Amino acid sequence: MRTVGGPGGPRPGGDFGPGQAVGTVTAVVPDAGRTTGQRLAESEDGWPEATPLTDAQLDALTDVTAGDQPVSVDLPGLGSYRVLAADVAGGQVVVGLPGAEAEATVDDLVRLELLATLLGIAAAALVGTLVVRRQLAPLRDVARTAHRVAELPLATGEIDLDERVPERLTDERTEVGQVGSALNTLLDHVENSLAARHRSELQVRQFVADASHELRTPLATIAGYSELARRRPDDEVALRTALTKVDEESQRMTALVEDLLLLARLDAGRPLAQETVDLTSLLLEAVTDARVLAPEHHWRLELPEHAVEVRGDEQRLHQVITNLLTNARKHTPPGTTVTAAANAGGFSVHDDGPGFDAELTERAFERFTRGDRARHREGGVGLGLALVAAIVDALGGQVTLESRPGDTTVTVWLPED
Repeated sequence: MRTVGGPGGPRPGGDFGPGQAVGTVTAVVPDAGRTTGQRLAESEDGWPEATPLTDAQLDALTDVTAGDQPVSVDLPGLGSYRVLAADVAGGQVVVGLPGAEAEATVDDLVRLELLATLLGIAAAALVGTLVVRRQLAPLRDVARTAHRVAELPLATGEIDLDERVPERLTDERTEVGQVGSALNTLLDHVENSLAARHRSELQVRQFVADASHELRTPLATIAGYSELARRRPDDEVALRTALTKVDEESQRMTALVEDLLLLARLDAGRPLAQETVDLTSLLLEAVTDARVLAPEHHWRLELPEHAVEVRGDEQRLHQVITNLLTNARKHTPPGTTVTAAANAGGFSVHDDGPGFDAELTERAFERFTRGDRARHREGGVGLGLALVAAIVDALGGQVTLESRPGDTTVTVWLPED
């Protein structure tokens, strides 16, 4: 901004004092008389000089009222000015500066503020991005664990699912820790489910293999004795023996197939009858039959004064009791005392025989589970206790086994009527 003054001083004829900016206007408005005014302009040789204002410009300045705050005035030919009027003796003096420079300054300030705001936003975005990336780094580690698990072949077979979120990322006091802990819990459940599925697959394969083996034995016997009958059609003794063995093995195979079909139906969730069953009558009947089949055993029956009634399928409950008594009869020596006792909500079968082998106790109710045949009086296919567990479970009950030498008890709990 060019101002009046300097080494050479103002041009002759100027009424402006030192330090006045080029473009400044002044006007004297007397109470009586003609208004005069001039503008400080820049001459061709670069020096400031005073130039008179036009009548239109003076009229615009004359309308300004004295006050403490500058006002905006549009001077014809000069544009917008910010002027201030002050009362003096005999009139008032009006001084003004062009508004273009002030507007330019404001525009510059706006631009600077806008630029500063944009730079601030950019800096904040950059810092925010860095902070967020740093804070989310643990979450990316959790995601990598999830991706590694997702890439594992989980369809079949034994699964080695040992991937886990690192312990440092499982602190549940933080959001990321909660995600990591939840993912580890989920992976534990998945691992347990896959292990259970694998065990089930192995059990199914073993079940099919055992069932095939058990069916092959009577079939082979039937085929052998049939061949014997064909070769000796005139030998009545051989024919009777063959027919007897074929009948025995057919009955054995029929019983096995019926047991397998019953297990398959129970596995499929086929419901059993739910009716009121007199448990005391079933126990009395089953123990009476057992005394006839095995008189060398001591059979005891403990019944309460009042009849015990439960909800269930009478035929299947009779099968459960019979299987337990048969199991005690087959796997204990003569002279063993077997006690069937009814109680509220179920019954128990106790014997003082040698008991189960320690390694068989936990899997006694699994299918085709058999102990050392050399210790047993009669053979079996290992489905008796498996049927007991399946039937009781289908009826909504529970069966438990406690066994040690001289003290074996199977307890069955059933829904009360």
